[in-house]
Amino acid sequence: MTTGILLITHTGIAPALLATVNGMLGYDCENTDYFEIAFDASTEDMDQQIAQHIDTLDQGQGVLILTDLYGSTPSNLCTHFTQKQNVNMISGLNLPMLLRVMNYRDLQLDQLTEKATSGGHDGIREYHCELENKPG
Repeated sequence: MTTGILLITHTGIAPALLATVNGMLGYDCENTDYFEIAFDASTEDMDQQIAQHIDTLDQGQGVLILTDLYGSTPSNLCTHFTQKQNVNMISGLNLPMLLRVMNYRDLQLDQLTEKATSGGHDGIREYHCELENKPG
């Protein structure tokens, strides 16, 4: 059994990230799904749809929800699931985070959540221009 992974993002983000990770790893990631939220979507029945995804993915180890942007509709729709079920959530999904998650699927939910967060942070690097005559 593995922890379920549910990506909840604005349209187009989740399938692109999953396709990239699957291509990098050379296989389709098991017990993983996504749910896209259109910009003009009515959020009334989405709670039930998200709950169905969670129920399908939870094989006893819980579910880690990854959303694209804190404070946006995908994130706001999912927050309360962390209080009702064996669900953790991280906002700010990026490719390094998702790749880290898929490489550590054997971890328990809380450990996997920490690994995902560190992967997201560690994947961000800053480089500065080193030109001598830098404008400004």
